[in-house]
Amino acid sequence: MSSLIEKTDHFVSQLFEKELPESCVYHNYAHTKRVFKSTKEIIDSTDLSEEDKEVLLLTALLHDTGYCKSFHDHEEYSVEITKDFLSKEEVSQNIIDVVCLQIMATKMDHVPTNQMEKIIRDADASHFAKDYFFEASELLRKEFKINKIVDLSISDWLKTNIDLFKNKHTYYTEYAKAHWTDKKEENLSKMIEKQSKRKKDKKKEQLKKMLKEESPEKGIQTLFRVTLRNHLKLSDIADTKANILLSVNAIIISLALSNLIPKLDNPSNQYLIYPTMIFIVFCIASIILSVLATRPNITSGEFTRKEIEEKKVNLLFFGNFHKMPLNEFKWAMGELMADKDYIYDTMIKDLYFLGKVLHKKYKILRITYTVFMIGILTSAISFIVAFNTLQ
Repeated sequence: MSSLIEKTDHFVSQLFEKELPESCVYHNYAHTKRVFKSTKEIIDSTDLSEEDKEVLLLTALLHDTGYCKSFHDHEEYSVEITKDFLSKEEVSQNIIDVVCLQIMATKMDHVPTNQMEKIIRDADASHFAKDYFFEASELLRKEFKINKIVDLSISDWLKTNIDLFKNKHTYYTEYAKAHWTDKKEENLSKMIEKQSKRKKDKKKEQLKKMLKEESPEKGIQTLFRVTLRNHLKLSDIADTKANILLSVNAIIISLALSNLIPKLDNPSNQYLIYPTMIFIVFCIASIILSVLATRPNITSGEFTRKEIEEKKVNLLFFGNFHKMPLNEFKWAMGELMADKDYIYDTMIKDLYFLGKVLHKKYKILRITYTVFMIGILTSAISFIVAFNTLQ
C-alpha cells in the first residue's frame, strides 16, 4: 500500500470519528473499508495501470466522506473534501479530477461509461453478494429512517430490495459477474423466502384479527353454553336432594310400620298413637312434596308450520316435538338453523323455561325440607310429651 493510500485511510478514519453524525449507522468507516477491500479484490484480478489502481483505492476511501457534511448530495460534498485533502497532499490535478469523477460515478442512477467506473460501482455494491448482506441492509434501512429519508417497514424494505436485485442492479465487471453473482442470487432467494414467510405470518395475523373481531359472537355462544350447563347441574342437584328426602322418609316409614305400628294394638301403648300419627303424616307429606319436585311435566309434543314460521316453538326441548313426524322435525330444524336470530331466540326461551322449572323445583324443595324439619321436631316433642304423661 502506497504512503498516499495510508495517509488517506488515516484521514478518513479521523474525519469519520470526529465529524460523522451518529445517525450514519451504515455509511461509516466500516462500510468504507468494505468497499476498499472489494475494490482491491477486483483490481488485483484486472489489468490496470498502477496509477488507475491507486485512483480507484483513493475513490473507495473518499467516496462517502460527504456524509460528514450532509446526507443529501453527499457525492458533491465528498468531491469537495477530496479536492481539499489531495491538494494538500500535493497530488497532481489530473489524478484529483479522475478521483472526483469516480466519486460522482457512485451515484445510484449513474450508468458506468468506462472500466474504472464499473469497478467502483461493483465494489460499492459488493455487499449484495456477501454473507453479511442482511445485517448491512438492515443498518441502511435504519439509517434512512433515522435521517428521515424514507421510513419503510421490514416487509416494504424486503420488497424494495427484491425489486432492486431483480430489475435495477447488475454487476458490470467480469470479476464480479464470475465471483459474486451466485451469492447475490442466493441472497435474493433468501429474501424471497423471507417475504413469503412474512406473507404467511401476515395471513395468520389477519386470521387472528378476524377471530378476535368475531369474539363477541363467540362470547355469546360461550355465555349460553355455560349458563345452560349450570342450569342442568342445578336441576341435577335438585333431583338429588329430592331423592335423598324420598329415601330417608321411605326408610323412616318402613321402620315405623315394622316396629312402631304393631305395638299400638296393645292398650298400654295407646299414648304413642298421636306421636306416631304426627310422625308418619309429616313423613308422607315430605314424600309427596319430593315427588312433586321431581315429577316431570308432559307437553303436547306437537307444533304447526305456522308456529315455526312465527318463531313460537322451542325446538331445543323434546317436549315440543316428540309426537312430530321426522320429516316435519327436519324441516323445522332447517328453518331454525337458517336463521341466527331464531337460534338465539330459541336458546333464550330454553334458558328462561329451564329457569322457571328450577324455580319451581327449588321452591318445592325448600317447603319439603321445612316440612321434614318441622315434622321431625314436632314428632320428637310429641313423643317426649307422651312419655312424660305416661309417668
